[in-house]
Amino acid sequence: MSDSTAFFHPTADVAENAAVGNGSKIWHYAQVREDVVMGQNCIVGRGAYVGTGVEMGDNCKVQNYALVYEPARLGNGVFIGPAVVLTNDHFPRAINADGSPKSAADWHPVGVEIREGASIGASATCVAPITIGRWALVGSGAVVVKDVPDFALVVGSPARRIGWVGKAGQPLTVDPHDPAIYICPATGERYRQTNDHELIEVA
Repeated sequence: MSDSTAFFHPTADVAENAAVGNGSKIWHYAQVREDVVMGQNCIVGRGAYVGTGVEMGDNCKVQNYALVYEPARLGNGVFIGPAVVLTNDHFPRAINADGSPKSAADWHPVGVEIREGASIGASATCVAPITIGRWALVGSGAVVVKDVPDFALVVGSPARRIGWVGKAGQPLTVDPHDPAIYICPATGERYRQTNDHELIEVA
């Protein structure tokens, strides 16, 4: 059941049993499949696809023509850029080894998990099964084939980390007095790189 304040454009195809939260908007020619659970104040852009049973938190944006295949899970505040693809088949084939058409019973879907605040740039592809960490930023056109740490900035094909970003999305700068400390130029927030090459917030 969808909240009465959700908006569906007349051309959108939204399953009757999709749960779409308060204030969410589904735009032109978008498709939201059965058993989707979508939080409050989400936006699904023109021509986007949200697969069966996909889970989305609050305040997510799925931009035009993005393809979010099940069983993807999106945390709060996740941004999916235009024409992004989240895959769900680790070993894709149209037919089985004996030549028979492959059916739903012949494969097990695997998903992409994108955690709170992370952003996926336009035309990037995330190859399941992977996890994109909190507040990470995937550059436009990247092909992500392995997990991305929290706050990581990754680009390329295959994607590799080239730096760190803060919650504002801007690249962090190194503290000139301590090379293990990174500072957000937009907010002044501070982060520390651990010995395991992870980034954590400094209180």
